[in-house]
Amino acid sequence: MLELKAGIDILSEIGGVKTEDQANAIFQEKMDDVNLAKLDRIKNSEVRLKIANAIAMCEPDSVFINTGSEEDKQWVRNLALEKGEEKPLKLKNHTIHYDLKDEQGRIVDRTFYIINEGESVSALANKKLRDEALVDVREKMTGIMKGMPMVVGFYMRGPVGAPVSNPALEITSSAYVCHSAELLYRNVFEDFEREVERLGHFFTNVHSEGANRLEDLPNARVYMDRSWWTTFSMFCTYAGNTLLMKKGNHRFAVDKSVYYGKDREVSEHMFITGLRGPGGRVTFFAGAAPSGCGKTTTAMVGTDFVGDDLAQMWIADDGTVRAINPEAGIFGIVQDVNEEGDPLLMKLLRQEGTEVIWSNVLIDDDLKPHWAGNGEEHAKEGFNFQGEWQEGMTDDNGKPIPLSHPNARCTLQSSALDTFSEVAESGDGAPIRVITYSGRDSDTMPPVWVAKNPDEGVSIGASIVSAATATEVGATGVKRAPWANAPFIPGALGDYMQLQFDFFNSNLINDEFRPVMAGLNYFLTHDARGGTEGTKLLGSGSAGWNCWLTRKSTGSKHRSASFPSTMI
Repeated sequence: MLELKAGIDILSEIGGVKTEDQANAIFQEKMDDVNLAKLDRIKNSEVRLKIANAIAMCEPDSVFINTGSEEDKQWVRNLALEKGEEKPLKLKNHTIHYDLKDEQGRIVDRTFYIINEGESVSALANKKLRDEALVDVREKMTGIMKGMPMVVGFYMRGPVGAPVSNPALEITSSAYVCHSAELLYRNVFEDFEREVERLGHFFTNVHSEGANRLEDLPNARVYMDRSWWTTFSMFCTYAGNTLLMKKGNHRFAVDKSVYYGKDREVSEHMFITGLRGPGGRVTFFAGAAPSGCGKTTTAMVGTDFVGDDLAQMWIADDGTVRAINPEAGIFGIVQDVNEEGDPLLMKLLRQEGTEVIWSNVLIDDDLKPHWAGNGEEHAKEGFNFQGEWQEGMTDDNGKPIPLSHPNARCTLQSSALDTFSEVAESGDGAPIRVITYSGRDSDTMPPVWVAKNPDEGVSIGASIVSAATATEVGATGVKRAPWANAPFIPGALGDYMQLQFDFFNSNLINDEFRPVMAGLNYFLTHDARGGTEGTKLLGSGSAGWNCWLTRKSTGSKHRSASFPSTMI
């Protein structure tokens, strides 16, 4: 069992702020009258103490309170340009950000859970005892923001009013991280305190890139304090390591569901999308796939887009399984995104009207982004993730340098999509009728197989196999990827698996609405199946998914007998 608020609160210990008077003194010293007035609208003592201790630890020159107003959002955009964290591109409201060339993915080797003696931790995770972590965080984060402003944002991971949403503070010196948060999450400054009181908790995230130098990367760390639901990130810039509301807080949400969700909620690494059938009925799907394996493209297959990466699910009082997307935007891999496979996304990326942060793609002299697999004629030279680039360049090992990094990304708000569903912002969530588990297995898994019962469905999820992707620094080979969530499960895997069995078998779920569970695999290659076309994929893009999902939603005569007649 995970014990909350056990052991020393590292943020409070380093910051040393224990009282409201001490906090107010720090606020007076670091904030101007405008920001003081904004923060004074937040009365919750615990929230104010967290912010004060972050200021005391990091020692910024000033503090900006981001209320999510248009004026505040523009201040953040301007700061990103002033600091050089982003640069403007040809299309209005498009900018480019580059991470350090050796930090183009999650730094798994430098990511740790902070634990107490005797706590069960996933066998797949790195961990550090609380006393050791305290020493390291104190050494690396004390004074890390000297000479820089700190930005404090107040967000919700999920719609306001949803029973499984999670309030979160994002405290950072990086304008890029703050700008990304504005696109990917819901700034709920006006509702934050009420939501904290309603739900009884909030997550705290503290990050600084420091001097943002390549030589500091060995000191980069991501720490997640499970007992105090606080993350610390230092000397890094890649959003997967620094935008801590994403995978850092997803881990806390997993812990919350496993140990405090009373078997009525789960926190998953899944897209959520709907398909329209006869009479305008919408059937909602949730699907797991390891990072970099096509969740965004698959989610785009739907007619009613809710989310492409994460899902918080719960058993509602009416006996349905419902889901919300903790995020409000897309942090999507752009490699192989093209007009044929992703026309909706391409429209946003190539036409004016959408705010987009690009990362680690090639920018040509006309300030236009280019990326591998986009199906367009690309520039022969420009600037990319490793510096000046020309076609034909090779690295120190003689390997060709691609025009964009395989983990290059675009960040934008989901509401810009033509298929965006209003359900995405409903506290009632989307009723989930089908759950899929997929991997990148070229020669073992069949394309589709449907579970006969929830136990089989959980077992399918536990058996995902995936080729390693560029989302993790240094990852290679083929990996087991249980539920596509294993890297984000803090506790014992057995505890998580037991929750899966208990949740999907729950008698609180109305059998008429119990989700169908299936395994999917469309990463099949010709050579793995005895063909002669090298590693070319069988089929095209998400065509296999599209065909299967559409049959299930529209009632094709080829539908599986496992699907309830009410859904077909």
